[in-house]
Amino acid sequence: MTMSPIRTALAGATLPAPAACASTGPAAPADPPPPAIRPEVAAMYGAVEDNGHQIPAVSPRLLTEDMARKLVDYWSDEKPGTIIVDPHARTLYQVRPGSKAMRYAVAVDAAGHGFTGEALIPYQRDWPSWKPADNMIATQPELYGPVEKGLEGGIGNPMGARALYLHNGRGDSYCRIHGTMDPASIGQATSAGCIRLFDQDIIRLAEQTGSMTKVIVLTRAESGKGTMPSGQPLPAPQDALAAGREQTGGTT
Repeated sequence: MTMSPIRTALAGATLPAPAACASTGPAAPADPPPPAIRPEVAAMYGAVEDNGHQIPAVSPRLLTEDMARKLVDYWSDEKPGTIIVDPHARTLYQVRPGSKAMRYAVAVDAAGHGFTGEALIPYQRDWPSWKPADNMIATQPELYGPVEKGLEGGIGNPMGARALYLHNGRGDSYCRIHGTMDPASIGQATSAGCIRLFDQDIIRLAEQTGSMTKVIVLTRAESGKGTMPSGQPLPAPQDALAAGREQTGGTT
């Protein structure tokens, strides 16, 4: 399979080897195998053919029960369909009736300066094109310079299989909810300002998201909002995912 320009640039990078790596002590034990996941969860993240594109399965080493999309208890006054992103807990919720929500694992802005507040989704795109922002080219020219004119949609495109475009009162927020060519990033703070999901998840989310759907991106002070009933203290940001895990209601 041909590598994308971005993958090629990354593959060609030379990283320094710290002196600490030359340890003469006993070898570190091998990493334990990943926890087993239920067959139905593995099937949710299997290989997918979509509009002529072959999306690979998510590696079992990257997928856990906690990372899989899951129906959880969620207390919100927002109407069903509303998308609420908790970047500090690396989670996205799509509100469902009956104090429930579908929870997705996401990757978020690495610098902590991503969009917060309310927006609407006026449109979405299948297999969108992508062009690096000027600041990305300026700060990492060796990585983004070769693709400064942009990339057509496809497996090697950072936007992945779908993109939901967030607009607010000032117009385009330049924040997107989209897929990824790098499933290892999900659950991490590694993106360049947008919110990314596994391709299998963004396809599912896009199918259930209509035009002008409301999106709320929480601040750190709001992190965990909705995961506990009104009047109960919110979990710390790093505990918000665990709170949802304990209130599981399904996986569809």
